[in-house]
Amino acid sequence: MRAVRRSSKLSRQLLTAQSSSRVRHSSTSNVVARPLTSVLIANRGEIALRVGRTASEYGIRTTTLYTDPDSRSQHALSSPFAVNLGDPSAYLDGDRIIEIAKERGCQGIHPGYGFLSENPKFARKCTEAGITFIGPPWQAIESMGSKSESKDIMTAAGVPCIPGYHGRNQDPEYLKSEAAQIGYPVLLKAVKGGGGKGMRIVNTPEEFFDQLSSAKREARNSFDDEVMLVEKYITTPRHIEVQVFADKHGNCVALGERDCSIQRRHQKILEESPAPHLKEEIRQDIWEKARAAALAVKYEGAGTVEFIFDNDTGEFFFMEMNTRLQVEHPVTEMVTGEDLVRWQLIVAEGGRLPLTQSEIEQRIKERGAAIEARIYAENPDMNFIPDSGMLLHVQTPKATPAVRIDSGFVAGDEVSSHYDPMIAKLIVQGPTREAAIQKLRAALEEYEVAGPITNIEFLKKICVSSDFVEGNVETGYIQKHHSELFTPVAPEPEVFAQAALGLALQEIQSSTNDPFTAPPVTAAGFGAGYQSREYNLVEIPADGKGASTPTNVQIRQTAPSQFDITIGDRTFSNVSSTLNTSSSNLSSFFPHTRLSTTFIRDEDRLTLFQQGRQYRLQLALPKWAEKALGVKDVTNSVLAPMPCKVLRVEVEEGTEVKKDQPLVVIESMKMETVIRSPHDGVIKKVVHKAGDLCKAGTALVEFVEQE
Repeated sequence: MRAVRRSSKLSRQLLTAQSSSRVRHSSTSNVVARPLTSVLIANRGEIALRVGRTASEYGIRTTTLYTDPDSRSQHALSSPFAVNLGDPSAYLDGDRIIEIAKERGCQGIHPGYGFLSENPKFARKCTEAGITFIGPPWQAIESMGSKSESKDIMTAAGVPCIPGYHGRNQDPEYLKSEAAQIGYPVLLKAVKGGGGKGMRIVNTPEEFFDQLSSAKREARNSFDDEVMLVEKYITTPRHIEVQVFADKHGNCVALGERDCSIQRRHQKILEESPAPHLKEEIRQDIWEKARAAALAVKYEGAGTVEFIFDNDTGEFFFMEMNTRLQVEHPVTEMVTGEDLVRWQLIVAEGGRLPLTQSEIEQRIKERGAAIEARIYAENPDMNFIPDSGMLLHVQTPKATPAVRIDSGFVAGDEVSSHYDPMIAKLIVQGPTREAAIQKLRAALEEYEVAGPITNIEFLKKICVSSDFVEGNVETGYIQKHHSELFTPVAPEPEVFAQAALGLALQEIQSSTNDPFTAPPVTAAGFGAGYQSREYNLVEIPADGKGASTPTNVQIRQTAPSQFDITIGDRTFSNVSSTLNTSSSNLSSFFPHTRLSTTFIRDEDRLTLFQQGRQYRLQLALPKWAEKALGVKDVTNSVLAPMPCKVLRVEVEEGTEVKKDQPLVVIESMKMETVIRSPHDGVIKKVVHKAGDLCKAGTALVEFVEQE
């Protein structure tokens, strides 16, 4: 293959570059180490906790920053030295952050990932202020931060780049003409993008301008820059990236590769190392290319060189370099046994890399495989739109040397609509890829989160998807396996039985403790002694498209902790059940089995965790109660799926619309989402206009459905 044939030549170039790099450093200053005793962490969430943990382990005092929405967050509480920035966007106020560092006597600033981590102006100002920026030199950030300039540098260094237009002419017609020359499908990408923001796939010339406008808007909102590049879109690609590290003494190593092909909205949700089914000669070649990329910009510290790997041809192409620590860095830590934040601090202090390339390769051979799953507050069944709200219940898998949880949240915390909706990262390690997948599946079954909707159930499905288990991955995996991954599974009758038992036991305990507590209108048949109760339970549709038919559950208490339960034509007799309110554990002995269920109630919404699965139910009002209480029918309203800002309204009152036609474009967590019509109809009322801020569940438009 062409990529492999370049290997020996590049190896000689790489050795020459490393040699000259050592001479350059040693001839200037011999690099005097400067121990860090106090560091300001300019980030939030799990990465702030992650950096603080390593810094504290080595005796470095940390100062944390937080904003008003984060005032009760775990990272804000993690250090006795904490500063409130106020406004939610203040994590981007570099000048103020530098002033705080100087006031607090911090010698260094660790930017984490996101926010200011890849901002060359901020890194330069830190240096000019005499503060150590714990990251690469600002010149390297600037060079690699521009996707167009970075590709010019890589081409000159002999690193293969994907065909595309990376020039300055941003006229839409000119960009479209370049796309035609490249050949559809093409990928539009923000020059200063990252995290999947400002990125769109264009399949036909007819949709080019709409996709370009959408990508530019998202890029402006995320990076304050709308310059775009156009690249050939490889139809069966894999996303393979290499973790590199360089010090101030000319040493540069690759700490293995990560396959990040399982993505949604061009953002990763599963990352693993080593990459499956990658030939060893290609693995070595891609490592060498990554080191050449780092040396080409005189890199220092942690960085990730990202490549697109063509499954059809076996070739790979440079995509971009992330000049920071990546979200998925724990995968590399698991397969090398090294603390990469500690490596960052060593390099920032002027020290040498702790391991050589050969030592790293030996570690990787010995430690097997690792996989990371990102736990997000989002709804996969609604195109992965983010969710927010209070975490009512969190139970994580048991942490071991082979099972790690990096999280910035605990039960009672709020997932804010102002920031990225990632709740945690679950990382597992095993002697083989198969063992790691099995361990990940088991750990996900132990993971319980109630409150905002999460992607945990979706991740479980991927773990048992046959092509994923066999390592046949690509970036379009989710779309290709859509029917397999999104087919709903109806709850067993025992789920409804446990829900009814939980409700009944709650109400019995409540009436025992408080004789004045009245039963809710959603239950019927209450009275003194052992009475019958009746509940109508609806499984909350994951895709938000209408309610399921209510399941009627009748429950009759026959003894202090014993019940008969009838669901349709099936009756469970003499069920012994207890509810521990402090742990939310509902333990029931049915005639045929024992069930242990986590039972969480939020008003009339129920969340159950049972035998490794989550169930979300709604306690339905009887029809007579709906009429008496004047419950408004919202079936002909299109609701905001999350807290958001309305960017555009695409329809007017009286407009006839077809199913899936765009109605409103909203923005939440810096992500643009198109809200489409659920069916054919006529717009009756536009409730909110562009610029309005809406809560989740707020009606955006109302319409009359056409029969």
